[in-house]
Amino acid sequence: MSGKVTLQDIADALGVSRNTVSKAINNTGVLAEATRQKVLEKAIEMGYKQFSYANSISDIKNPTITKSKAAGEIALFAGRFLNNSHFASTMLDKFQHEISLLGYSLTMHRVDSNNIEALSLPLSFRPESTKAIICIEMFDHAYCEMLCTLKIPVLMIDAPVASYWKPLNADILLMDNFSSIYTVINDMSKKGITKFGFVGQVTHCRSFYERFMAFREAIYINNLSFNDAYCLSEVHPHDSNYREYLYSALKEMKEMPEMFICANDFVAVDLIDGLKKMGIECPRDIKLFGFDDSPESKIMTPSLSTSHIHSQIIGYSAANLIMSRIEQPDLNYRITYTETDLIYRESTQM
Repeated sequence: MSGKVTLQDIADALGVSRNTVSKAINNTGVLAEATRQKVLEKAIEMGYKQFSYANSISDIKNPTITKSKAAGEIALFAGRFLNNSHFASTMLDKFQHEISLLGYSLTMHRVDSNNIEALSLPLSFRPESTKAIICIEMFDHAYCEMLCTLKIPVLMIDAPVASYWKPLNADILLMDNFSSIYTVINDMSKKGITKFGFVGQVTHCRSFYERFMAFREAIYINNLSFNDAYCLSEVHPHDSNYREYLYSALKEMKEMPEMFICANDFVAVDLIDGLKKMGIECPRDIKLFGFDDSPESKIMTPSLSTSHIHSQIIGYSAANLIMSRIEQPDLNYRITYTETDLIYRESTQM
């Protein structure tokens, strides 16, 4: 099929609703397994973008065949605890489901500060039985470089900022960090907002850096003036003290922007707490935009405009990137992006 294959194209080919196709591909909602398999097979057959690295349809139809051919452990290295609010919790459910169909198990290993300082591996890690490593919240470049010397395929879900100028021998999977920010600044500028600020530690990770660059580029594209005084982007860890840091930084600002773009939803939650302490109301006095579409973004007051990450798609893409790397270790290293969706809620209402 020529051109971009859409969910509607798949639905039309199968004679089902677009909602059914979406549920099957995103693994959401209630759906018969036979229907889900039929949709996935048709998506692969038609070349749907999220399945560009998928294994053959016969492997999906007959996962037990693959299990006899491919077995081993895939090790998850996590730089911090991943709670239910982190997008990776949902992503890993999908990832684990997909690799289990192919006969692989997932082992989880916490990388602490001692490991990072000593460039040492967690004691629980067994390299002899590990077929690949997937890294989440692993942003120390030297440690990631060390992992890439183990002669085991490595997939980074997000990556250290330094990977831009010191590339890692690993595949990198990210979400689209640009489109939603371009769009929200364009939309808000059309409504008369001209003063924008950015909040978040720009060098925290590759995604935060890309969101800041999207912010800068969107300001330029819309013929607006970038004002560094509106940005709270100093190097400060996003730890338990971050809320206090933001409150102190807000009090020192001589002038507020009309809208803050935040590096993620949790930054926005901390920011709105500081604004409230200063008697500044959102969205009456200032607009806020987050990123990730975390559970908190829906229930906070005001509800937060944000960029929705398709965690299920990231999980599926991660599985296929790792499988293709295991099967074809000489492939060029890839940087892959999954799409995001802009969601407007109360925090940007005029």
